[in-house]
Order: sequence, then C-alpha cells, then structure tokens
Amino acid sequence: MKQDTQQQNYQMLVLIATPRLAEKASEMFSKQNVPIQYKLNAQGTASSEIMDALGFGSIDKNILISMVSSSFSSKMIEMLHSDLRLDSVNSGIVFTVPITGATTLLVRMMEKTNEETNLSNEGKGENTVNAGNHTLIAAIVDRGFSGDVMDAAKSAGAGGGTVLHSRSIADEDDMSFWGFSLREEKEIVLILANHESKKDIMTAISSKCGMNTNAKGLVMSLPIDSVMGI
Repeated sequence: MKQDTQQQNYQMLVLIATPRLAEKASEMFSKQNVPIQYKLNAQGTASSEIMDALGFGSIDKNILISMVSSSFSSKMIEMLHSDLRLDSVNSGIVFTVPITGATTLLVRMMEKTNEETNLSNEGKGENTVNAGNHTLIAAIVDRGFSGDVMDAAKSAGAGGGTVLHSRSIADEDDMSFWGFSLREEKEIVLILANHESKKDIMTAISSKCGMNTNAKGLVMSLPIDSVMGI
C-alpha cells in the first residue's frame, strides 16, 4: 500500500453527464490511455415532467470515474469542457476529489498515463472553478427518500443533485447495537454545493432525513480539488 499519494497529488476525476456525453467522454479517456474507468447509472433530481416541459429530454445520467494525476486531470477537464460543452444546459459537470492513498500498482498506472498523455500544457486551469469554493455532499438514505433529501437541500440553497441506487452491506447486528434498523435498498444523493452553503445544507438534510427519521439517512461531505460545468 502506497500512502504518500497526497505528496504526488493524484485525484479521482468524476464526470456526471447524460449517457451520450458519458460515452463520448469514455472514448476520450481511452484515447488518452487512461487505464481505469468505472461507469455508474444514475438519475438527475428534476422530475421527468419538468425536463420534458423544458425540452431537455431524459433525466438519466451516467457517472464516469477515473484515477489520474493532478497535472493530467487539469488538462483533461479542459478537454472535457470544450468537447462536451459543459457550459451548456443539461450537459454535465466534472470535478476531482483528492486521493490520499493507493496501491503501488494504481500509482504506477497513473504515472504511466501522465507520461504518455499527448495533451498540451497550454491554457491549463483557465476555465477551472476555484476548488476551495465547492464541496461534495453525499446523503445515504433508504430507497424512496431521495426526493425528501433534495427538498431539504434546496430549502438551504442547493441547486440540484444526482441519485445513485445502491444497497447496504452493513451487519444488521452491529447497527442494532446503536439502535438502528437498516433496509438493504439505499439511495445516494450527490450534491455539489458552495462551501459557504455546506453546513446549512447538511443540517437541513440531517433534520429531515437523518437516522432518527424514516429515511434513516447519513450525511457527509468530501473535499473538491477542481470543478467545471456548474
């Protein structure tokens, strides 16, 4: 296990976009020899009726995840922003989360990608939003309560979110020790928010959908290195 990846500044690059744009992004990663990609199915938090009325089509989303060096990610973000037109409505958003530990093999793979990339250094960082202004809020609730999460988050200033369907693998006996009973089916709501709004949003979600409610929710926040597409 290699523990000093923070000094070398590696990142998890996350793209949330429509399936068509996510597929195009995946092809872009492949051309740049990015060795690791994970694609997840998700949904936007706007209702389908609203999306249809606005002419935006489906709220289906894909989440594309890869691990890269920070020097590579900054260039790749600019390329994604340009080719996918992330500044247009209903396109997507891309952000990076710092990696503080990784296996030696993964670090070598990221280093090799950085060496082999043919992306130029020109224009690096020109369009990247200041990372210190944003944070990623993740709320994990029982299936069917993602709408309540977003209602609470929007009341505290959040703009929108993305929903992932998942299941809990926690030991029921362990959680029962703390007085909680868990349903296996879960929803994970991801919300990118201004740092100034983080506390209010998390407090609102916890109040309406916390562990003492029917939603049985847990809320956490993650640091963001860079973001584009907001």
